[in-house]
Amino acid sequence: MEVSSRHHLRSDEVAAIEDTLANTLGIEVTAEAFELAELADADFDVGLIDGDALVWYPDDEPFLTVKGANVYEPTNHLVTVDTGAISFVSDGADVMRPGITEADPDIEAGDLVIIVEETHGKALAIGRALTDGEDMVGEAGKVVESLHHVGDELFEFEV
Repeated sequence: MEVSSRHHLRSDEVAAIEDTLANTLGIEVTAEAFELAELADADFDVGLIDGDALVWYPDDEPFLTVKGANVYEPTNHLVTVDTGAISFVSDGADVMRPGITEADPDIEAGDLVIIVEETHGKALAIGRALTDGEDMVGEAGKVVESLHHVGDELFEFEV
């Protein structure tokens, strides 16, 4: 991924990021420097917090990257998978109902979610919910589309 532009964010832009992530994910983001890296070869931008790619913009609103989710440990919009699903999810596979042990009931279809493993709660991927959180645990069917995962280009991105 090639950075086409990189600039520090104004205090009102930082406050908007902090508020959005607090309301969506239940986290408090504090840092000394917030920057935006606009990418020439991707359809999203990356937010740098103290120089690390911890936020991205897959939509118009900021959301944590996998690295960001492991730094800030969100409490909302989580989908927990069992140990049998870890290798598949970590390789970018969509999430199927049989692999899910728990899902935030406040998730609505279309929401961005963080897929975590059940043993240590570490983030493996970021995806888009295809169904509501209340309907995610079950026997069959795809319920989360994978958008970003451990080891992909965004995960490896450094400025």
